[in-house]
Amino acid sequence: MNYTLHQLRVFLEVVRQKSITRAARKMHMTQPALSIQLKNFQLQFDIPLTEVVGKKLYVTDFGQSIAELAENVLKEADAIKYKTKEYNGLFTGQLKISSASTGKYVIPYFLSGFLQEHTGVDLILDVTSKTQVVNSLKNNEIDFAVVSVVPNDVAIREELLLENRLYLVGNTEHFDKDRPLIFRETGSATRLAMDRYLGAGKRRKRIELTSNEAIKQAVIAGLGYSIIPLIGIKSELTSKELHIIPAKSLPIATAWRLVWLKNKKLSPVAQAYLSYVQSNKGQIIHNSFQWYLNFDKPDDRKS
Repeated sequence: MNYTLHQLRVFLEVVRQKSITRAARKMHMTQPALSIQLKNFQLQFDIPLTEVVGKKLYVTDFGQSIAELAENVLKEADAIKYKTKEYNGLFTGQLKISSASTGKYVIPYFLSGFLQEHTGVDLILDVTSKTQVVNSLKNNEIDFAVVSVVPNDVAIREELLLENRLYLVGNTEHFDKDRPLIFRETGSATRLAMDRYLGAGKRRKRIELTSNEAIKQAVIAGLGYSIIPLIGIKSELTSKELHIIPAKSLPIATAWRLVWLKNKKLSPVAQAYLSYVQSNKGQIIHNSFQWYLNFDKPDDRKS
């Protein structure tokens, strides 16, 4: 039997996701490449690890038992790697964080100093949908999640990072009532904030997109208007591709926060990172977000 650690990771991700497509996306691989690795791994066993019934992938009982062993093997392999680094005098371990999409404009600044200080720490940062972030948190697959809306069906602890301000934006300075509003998909924090602001009676939903980047490009192209986080449109405001449109009761203010399961026993690396954020948060905000903090809020006026 001649399998690789990479094949173990591929198989374990397929078991977790119960989908080759989702597993490939999670591992940043093409679907054909992942399928080849999975096939090569499965060929080493006389008993099937997975089966497809009605186009749906199922993991066999034998496959589940192999997945448990694979998880243990990978943990031991990581332990060997980190133990080697420890003998070289490094503080070592793995830090796993899942961030909602707009958090990608925030969380790197709260990580760079810590990783520079602890070069033996490996970071796994997954930027994905809010729904997937919350699922990873509930399943205890990560150390921390970065969200702007706290899930109400799971007990968590939190550390506030930075205020999140959402503005109405368009590709001109004036609001044209004939153009539609552009929404994020149901379940995203931005969509929730926009729904709460507009209310059912004011909604004119005609376009729905699945990322803030897609919405940003749609607004620039003149497809409509949207309410989106200020943090992600700095360059577009500077180049005047986007404009803040003054509107009553805007901006909407929430906050990005680092959250973790209330009863989770944090690893030494996770605890060290939390302590770093708590001790350095003010300085990080001062050094990295001055443009954001000093952004001139427009006078409120109804659009």
